[in-house]
Amino acid sequence: MTMARGWESKSVESQLEEKEARESEKRDAQPLTPEERARRARLDSLQLSRSRALDQLERATGQAHRAMLKRTLVALEREIAELD
Repeated sequence: MTMARGWESKSVESQLEEKEARESEKRDAQPLTPEERARRARLDSLQLSRSRALDQLERATGQAHRAMLKRTLVALEREIAELD
């Protein structure tokens, strides 16, 4: 199962990299306002935090730790939705 998690994490990581590459191409095509750059940077940061929290949740065994990670994911996903 550890191998499966490794492949799954790599798949998520490669998908995030592909998405970032596509977004980077779009960003290069049009100038952004400072506010838009800040919003995109915040969104990228939130998505990275979400990815890390998901990875930690896969490995967490303690009930309290898992509950905290789930609350964190809900908060991150809410903020991501607000920025999108």
